[in-house]
Formats: sequence, structure tokens, C-alpha cells
Amino acid sequence: MMQIFHGTENANIARPTVLTLGVFDGLHLGHQAIMRTVAERAARSKAVATAITFDPHPRAVLHPETAPPLLQTLDQRLSNFNVLGIEQAIVIRFDREFADQNAEIFLREIIHDRLQAKEIYLGHGFAFGKGREGDIDLLRRMSAELGFIADEVPEVRLRGIRISSSRIRQLLKEGRVNLARRMLGRPYGIEGVIIRGDRRGHTIGFPTANLKPENRVVPKYGVYATATLIDGAWKKGVTNIGIRPTFESDSEPSIETHIFDFNSDLYGSVLRVRFLHRIRPEKKFAGIDELKAQIERDVRTARTYFARPGVEKNLELD
Repeated sequence: MMQIFHGTENANIARPTVLTLGVFDGLHLGHQAIMRTVAERAARSKAVATAITFDPHPRAVLHPETAPPLLQTLDQRLSNFNVLGIEQAIVIRFDREFADQNAEIFLREIIHDRLQAKEIYLGHGFAFGKGREGDIDLLRRMSAELGFIADEVPEVRLRGIRISSSRIRQLLKEGRVNLARRMLGRPYGIEGVIIRGDRRGHTIGFPTANLKPENRVVPKYGVYATATLIDGAWKKGVTNIGIRPTFESDSEPSIETHIFDFNSDLYGSVLRVRFLHRIRPEKKFAGIDELKAQIERDVRTARTYFARPGVEKNLELD
């Protein structure tokens, strides 16, 4: 079980560490390569595999006007750390005071003296501390003096394109959930509580669970083949994201999931929904009958998608 510490002062110092630092939003394939490097090196040297992350996102403090919406909540991020073999996660509250901290002092007093780092691995281009001075060059210069190993994990590319959190955000904004999945190494998912809706879906034979998401990044408006985690099992279905233009358009977008062959009341439950395939954009229909006919087609399309070879494994990835 991974231990979580808020601040470095409470972290486990019983054993030396192998560690990495970063925001790691989304835990995409590039982040996963870093985490696996840390976990493997820690196991070899009998050290504690440690990840230091920051909350909130540094840009939200330094340049709030350009701060990106995060792909994951902090809890989701930490849960993924655990899956990837990290034994200890340290969450540092990022504020102006921390941003002004001298990188060399932080490296010497916290990373080396406090956390007893034997090895440090950074993602390509990552830097910390005032003026972004805490880069791989500084670590390598200080490694001989302080006696640790410092290295940079090569970036991961897909089709020649560098995998990044910003690229994945853009793909989701465009509704390209298949390519986002390939960069994440798993389908993109959101979590939230199920709230009461207007029950229009029940009246036309397609009851839906209405999700109020915790995640700030939601795929482009439209209909998707999705999987919803209920009682430890992934249930197949279709999800509509949008303002329901067939009826009086809502000011706020809704996320409504119709789960196949399932009709229990989920009100108040916290669920996770994964987006596997975009079926179509949102559309305004002439009336209820036309909408119902389209939903029937959407369900058939989704069932055909789920029957394709290899799709089932996407429901098993955590």
C-alpha cells in the first residue's frame, strides 16, 4: 500500500529513496515510463520508490490566466501512482513561497539530506525551483558532490508525436478519444456523483445516470461508447455529453450514461465512466420519436463496437 504524505517533513526516512518530481497530470505513457524506471531502480537498490508531485498546478499559481484544466483530480493521480509501483507519494503545496525557493538548496536540504535520495529521475525538460534552475544539468553537476545518480527519462512518442498532457487535452477537446487512449495507455475516464435528472430517458425507454463530474476535462459534445464501473465491474453503455438541444437547451452541459441491461437506481453513487469510442456529434432532432430512433441506432453501434476483437481488454485496464 502506497503511503501518502502532504509535505516533505513527514515523509518516510527509514530507508533511502529513488525518486522523481513532477505534476504528472494524466499519468500518460511518458509519465508511466518515469514511474516504472523509479520503481525498478528502487527495487534493485532496496530503496523507497518515491514520487513528489505538486498541488495545485504550478501555472495556476504563477500564471493563472494560462493554467490548464487538469486531466485528473489529485486523488486520481495518486491512485495511479500506486498502480505503477510507487511506494511513497509526497504532495507539495505549490505556492509563491515554494516557487521562489532556490533549486540548489531544495536539492541539497530536502532531496538529499531529508529524503536520502540515491537516484533521481526527471522527465524530459522538467525543471523546478526559482527560475526553473532545477533541471537535469543542475542535478548532474551536484550528483558527484552529493553522491547520487541523476538521469533524464527519454520522452515517449506516438506516431512521431511527443506524448504530453496538453496534447491529450486537445485530443479530448476534439473528441478524439481513441488517440487519447493510446497516449494514456488506458481509456480516458471521469468520476463524479450521480445526480437527479429530469428522467426524460426513462420515458422513452433509455434510462440514464446523470453524472456531475469532478474532472474538469470532459470530451467534446457528442455520443460515445463508454464503460461505467459499478460494484467492481465495467458495464457497457453509451454516454451523451452536451446541452440536449432537442429539448430546451440547458445552460450547463450534462453527462448522461445509458448502461446496457441495467436498471438499478444509482442516485448518490460515485461512478467512473471511461470513453472508448466517439459515435457521433450532438444533434438536434425534430421530436421525441426521431430522438428515440437515433438512440436505438447509437446503442446498436456501441454494441457492435464492443463486439470487436481487442475492445474487451480496454475494460480491464486500471
